[in-house]
Amino acid sequence: MSADEKIRQAVLEAAREGKISCTVARKLAEELQVKPKEIGAACNELKIKIHSCELGCF
Repeated sequence: MSADEKIRQAVLEAAREGKISCTVARKLAEELQVKPKEIGAACNELKIKIHSCELGCF
């Protein structure tokens, strides 16, 4: 499994009803040791909305 596939899989597992919170997205980035931008790109690709954005990272 490539790094991109791992990111997409983690986002899919964390998303509820096609949404993921900013806090969860940032935590995923930290756990996967990637930039928040990569999590955001995966969310865009998977059509998952990021809600409750706290810092404007996404």
